[in-house]
Amino acid sequence: MTSSKPLLVVDGYNVIGASPRYSALIDEHAGAGALADVASLSRDPYGHDPFDAARTVLVADVATYAQGKYEAIVVFDAAGNLSEHRPTFVPGGVRVVFSRAGESADTVIERHVVRARTQGRDVLLVTSDNAIRATVGGIPVTTISSQLLAGDMQVANDEVALAHDDRSHMRMTVEDRLSPDSRAKLWELLGR
Repeated sequence: MTSSKPLLVVDGYNVIGASPRYSALIDEHAGAGALADVASLSRDPYGHDPFDAARTVLVADVATYAQGKYEAIVVFDAAGNLSEHRPTFVPGGVRVVFSRAGESADTVIERHVVRARTQGRDVLLVTSDNAIRATVGGIPVTTISSQLLAGDMQVANDEVALAHDDRSHMRMTVEDRLSPDSRAKLWELLGR
């Protein structure tokens, strides 16, 4: 069954590397300062994944961004991982896909974009990788940069934090939550 919603395809590590919002979450003790070599950083003999927190926040942000408008896929390059098993899973309605051993995320992204366009679906591709942009360049898709998505998500999260902060300083009693008509009826029933 094909979704009628446009497809949102996100180049996961490209977005993580393009924004301090996500790259700051990469575990520094694993040597992940510049996101230079994803494969070597994922080879921690103790099973520690230095990108776990950054991926989790990115996927949550993509779920927020896509909510109701897009079917979302975030693709991560797992070609250099020790473990060939990288499951596809769907947290918050976002399909997270890791490339297979020996396969690049670029190839996976291209496959999803081509399939969606063949089905007549609109596609929004999020990447700043010029190679991917060139590969799908002959296919009519809308492309936005990784920085633009990260910036949009930062603005949205700042707005949510501000709204939460405003609400937390407000004193809300039961009486404050009632409409004026309901409040009048309550006072009448209580004889006040």
